[in-house]
Amino acid sequence: MPFIRSFLLLLTFTSGALFAQKTNDLIRELQRDLATVQQDLKSLNSKFDERIAVITTLLNQALRESDAASKGVAVIERQLKDSLKEQQGLVVNSLTPLGNKVDGLSTDYSSLSENVKEVSARLNRQQVTLEKILTAVTTIQAPAVPPPSAPGQQAGLPPGCPNVGPEQVFTQAMSDKDKGNADLAIVEFGDYLKCWPNEEKASDAQFYLGETLYSLKKDYESAVTAYDTVIEKYPDSKKAPDAMYMKGRALMMSDQRAKAKQVLTELIKIYPNTEAARRAKGVVASMGPATTTKKRR
Repeated sequence: MPFIRSFLLLLTFTSGALFAQKTNDLIRELQRDLATVQQDLKSLNSKFDERIAVITTLLNQALRESDAASKGVAVIERQLKDSLKEQQGLVVNSLTPLGNKVDGLSTDYSSLSENVKEVSARLNRQQVTLEKILTAVTTIQAPAVPPPSAPGQQAGLPPGCPNVGPEQVFTQAMSDKDKGNADLAIVEFGDYLKCWPNEEKASDAQFYLGETLYSLKKDYESAVTAYDTVIEKYPDSKKAPDAMYMKGRALMMSDQRAKAKQVLTELIKIYPNTEAARRAKGVVASMGPATTTKKRR
């Protein structure tokens, strides 16, 4: 009986939430069967007590009748064996259905575990499919590139602006500059500044336009003009100190050393704590007194 109770408790605690209802029904049925077994055991105990009473009577008779002692012992032994055999048969017959039901429950548990694994795998596949669908929906819902339109049709943009956003134009311009495509980069930076002059990266576009003119085209006078625009139009941008420094470098390359020194000196005063000012100090120190340079005519 303790083994049966332990088995039932273990079976109850190990069952999962997915088959809890079915397990509860089986447990109730097992409990009913167990109650029947207990009732049978009580009946057997009662019969066993009755047999013991009979055996006791026979023993008393055997003691009183010494001549029949051997026969009495044989009878008692036979009756004991019969009683034990009958009791064992009743217990086995009562427990057999219970064992079959336990085996069935174990089979159901194994089957349910396989079903849970299959459902989990199916959910994973559906998750992957859902992610693909969401990606496709996002792509479909993305705003399409507007088609070319007549001048003045796009509100707020002057005629001739590209049919893509400012970020794409800026990225393409930087890519062409880095690849050495100076003419394309100059056009693209110009488009950005014409169409989106107040965007966040307008000062960057103006600065890198000067960089393209300075580094790739070697057009130092045009570079000075581009850097001047950064200084005058975007004085608070992070590129303003660098623009002043590069303007000084462009003036030096065009043999205007006095102007170059003046620009670099102003940079040191206006933006004293910047990296551009630190580099400007080194350049100014290497140039010597301003009276030693002459303006090119």
